[in-house]
Parts: sequence; C-alpha cells; structure tokens
Amino acid sequence: MSSSELPSEKPGMFARLKAGLARSTTSLTSGLGGLFTKKRLDAETIADLEDALIRADVGTTVAAHLASEVAKDRYDKEITEAEIRTILAREITKILAPRATPIGIDPARKPFVVLIAGVNGTGKTTTVGKLAARLTADGKKVLLAAGDTFRAAAVEQLKVWGARAGANVIFRDTGSDAASLAFEALTQAQSEGADILLIDTAGRLQNKAGLMAELEKIVRVLKKRDPDAPHAAILVLDATTGQNALSQVEAFKGAIPLTGLIMTKLDGTAKGGILVALAHRFGLPIHFIGVGESAEDLQVFDAAAFAQALTGK
Repeated sequence: MSSSELPSEKPGMFARLKAGLARSTTSLTSGLGGLFTKKRLDAETIADLEDALIRADVGTTVAAHLASEVAKDRYDKEITEAEIRTILAREITKILAPRATPIGIDPARKPFVVLIAGVNGTGKTTTVGKLAARLTADGKKVLLAAGDTFRAAAVEQLKVWGARAGANVIFRDTGSDAASLAFEALTQAQSEGADILLIDTAGRLQNKAGLMAELEKIVRVLKKRDPDAPHAAILVLDATTGQNALSQVEAFKGAIPLTGLIMTKLDGTAKGGILVALAHRFGLPIHFIGVGESAEDLQVFDAAAFAQALTGK
C-alpha cells in the first residue's frame, strides 16, 4: 500500500519540543543530582530512582525496567548524572521508537477518512484544524466535518481553522445528528474529489455508554458510503490527565477501531512521561504531540527527540 506522509518538521522544532517539555523534564530529572551525590549505585539509590520515574508518570512497569537498566552491571560503581540521563534517554527511545509512526495517507483511498475522537477538553477541534493546515500546505484537498454538533463554539472554531487552511467545512445546526452529518460530509467529499476528510467529534466521557454508542454509530454510518471508512481513527489525549489517559485509550479502543494517538498540552504539564506508559502498554502508533498553541507546535512525533528532551539530555 502506498502512502503519502505529512511534511517533515522545520529547523528549530527540537528547541520548541524541549521548551514544551520543560515541566516534565524537571519532574523526571530534578532529583537525579540528589540521588547520585554519593556517586555509587546501591539498592536504595535504584529504588529512589524507580520512585522518581513513577512520579513522572511513566508507569510502574516501565519505571522498574528503566531503573534496572541503569543498575545493570553498575552496582557499587561510580556513575555520573549525565550517564544516567544518557541511559534513560536510550531506553525510553527503545520503547517509543516502534510507535513513532506518521499518519499514512493512502492516495488509493480517496477521500482518506480520518475520525478524531477523545474526551472533553483534549483539544480535538484545534487538532483537526492544525492537521488541516499541515495537509493543505502539502497540497492536499481537505474537507472538514464539524461533527461536534453539541457545541456551536466548536463549529465556529473549526470554521476559523478551515478558512486559515483553505479547507471547506461541512456543518449543521446545533443538536443535529452527528452520524448523519458524517455521512453527508463523506458523500460531499467523494463528489468534490477531496483527498482527505477530517471528522471532528464531540467530546465524550469514556464511562458514558450512550455517548460511546453514538461514536460507534458514526463509524457504522460511514461504512454505508465506504466499507473501509474510517481509514484512520485517532484518539486525542490531554497530557495533563496523566494516568487517566490509560483508561481513556482502553475505553475508546473498545468502541472504535483505533489506529493511532495524538498527545496534546505537553507544554502545560509535568506528566509527559505518560506517553512512555501508553506506548509500552498499548503499542498504538503515536502520530503527533502538541507542545504549544500555534499550528507549528503540533509536531510529528520523533521518539529520540522526545526521549532526549524529556530526560534533559
């Protein structure tokens, strides 16, 4: 299957990433200097390191693994803080690298339908707008579906992003059936020869069965127009929720055929380590991370760059 990847990052993106992850970096590494003042590793020091990693939201399993990698063949030996950061960055990269996957836009599937889901307040609508800006800049004809029919503000927000990106927006009155809108949007995208259809959806709590059933309905209705749609179903997660992101992925992947993740708001939290826990537990592709408000701050996920920024390498 051939695919068209989204455009690569501009120079200076690592500086933006590092700045955006500053709080998480501080959370993860602020205690390293204190932990290793005695210069030699022992069981107590490794236990303290594991605790620090757990506090950084990488999860207990990953924390134990990372601590054991630091300890490997180094008991009662001298080690520097810089060496610790190097080991952590290397091992975190190993966990993340297999998950760093661009959204593959298959030109044979036209329009390529992307469904965006998530709980309330994750930044779904903004993310849809930023994706539209990237795709249109890459020469794609993009259509946007304002599927968050509960919030008039979401529709207006998407219209603004659509105007910026040069992408038409399909919308209906507040309270309209979201599945019907998705069906109409796909029909129009097909008739207009659009390359990509991005469908925004309303935020829904993962423990509300009725709202999750509505999301399932959107998927069923899309398949009436295209049996393979949606071609991508992406969950947008808010990094500030920390460990709660794990239950969100669990719930949404039970409702729709999740194909990837986007993590937003990494610049507003010290819980950036949660992305490592997600990668380890679910193995889903991580497409983008958000480290700021501008369109440029939605970055293609780079495992090594993320690991280096997170560990202050």
